[in-house]
Amino acid sequence: MRKPPPGIDGLAASTLQLPPGSWPTVLDCLCERFPNVARAQWLERMARGRVVDGYGNALTPQTPHRVGLEVHYYREAPDEVAIPFEEVVLHADEHLLVADKPHFLPVTPAGAHVHETLLGRLIRRTGNHELAPLHRIDRETAGLVLFSTNPRTRSQYQALFRERRIEKQYEAIAPALPGIAFPCVRSSRIVEGEPFFRMQEVDGPPNSETGIDVIERADEHWRYALTPITGRKHQLRVHMAALGAPIANDPVYPEVWHRAAGDYPSPLQLLAKGLSFVDPLDGVERVFSSGFTLRLL
Repeated sequence: MRKPPPGIDGLAASTLQLPPGSWPTVLDCLCERFPNVARAQWLERMARGRVVDGYGNALTPQTPHRVGLEVHYYREAPDEVAIPFEEVVLHADEHLLVADKPHFLPVTPAGAHVHETLLGRLIRRTGNHELAPLHRIDRETAGLVLFSTNPRTRSQYQALFRERRIEKQYEAIAPALPGIAFPCVRSSRIVEGEPFFRMQEVDGPPNSETGIDVIERADEHWRYALTPITGRKHQLRVHMAALGAPIANDPVYPEVWHRAAGDYPSPLQLLAKGLSFVDPLDGVERVFSSGFTLRLL
């Protein structure tokens, strides 16, 4: 079976293996399976060759439905809004690329963001369709993201994260905590909460740990240094909120509020400031620091 062609930004296609059903065509099946995508949009994608089979052959509106047929299609967001902030490439070689991501730019496609992503932008910039992020940071968070540029050495860099051989340093602006002695460590059990995109602390054996210190003090807000020892989803945001100092402008913790479209003046005050590790290929110590800064409120 031949690999389907890459997407516009080199992003992988989504795949559906056609289930049993009475649909006369592939198009009819897709329309019923994905009711939020208009039939006209599927027709337009097919006309541009953006719906293919497992061999890369374009499917047409007349292609008959066949149980088990592999259909590859490419996610698109016709009304996708450009994000008016630019990433910076801090380092690039034959194995690694280090990008400094602005607030509001997702690392990979999610929801309404398909092409306006850090991965998509970097593929367009470098022409390297083999780029793959080695870790993630939230769309709301700014700072450093490490990419593999070479599939042959990717696993050696992935092992740095899996084996906790890479140090990640964050900064955050949050309310003052004069009643806590710093530095301190927050350990807790974090599990999925409600709604589905939210995490929460519960009783039980800890599965998350964050080192916390204070870099700068002002009257109402302080600048904190956060060192994630584990890597749970939203771990830093959950831990700071649990201490009584939710990170400034956090739309999820401690309570969910919905940011208006284009509400760029008040980004989440969380920054992936530093990455350091010993390169597994040559033993050289690598240290990277974000050029973005957070303003103490």
